[in-house]
Amino acid sequence: MKWFLLVLTVALIVVHQDFWNWAKTEPRLFGYLPVGIWYHAAFCIAASVLLWLFVLLAWPKHLEDAQREDGVAREQTPMH
Repeated sequence: MKWFLLVLTVALIVVHQDFWNWAKTEPRLFGYLPVGIWYHAAFCIAASVLLWLFVLLAWPKHLEDAQREDGVAREQTPMH
């Protein structure tokens, strides 16, 4: 599964370099949003989904289990 996440990460890095849109302003989304802006908005959504997949599939669960076995709940102190 980690290889799949690696491939998705590399693919996202490649599509982030959207050199095919550098000199274009068309097609416009909703008639006024240039392609470069809405492309990067879609890219941000894709990056968020990828990070969610990382947390879902690659988060080190043994660290969470170790804290529960410890029996000590850490209290969160407010930031001043």
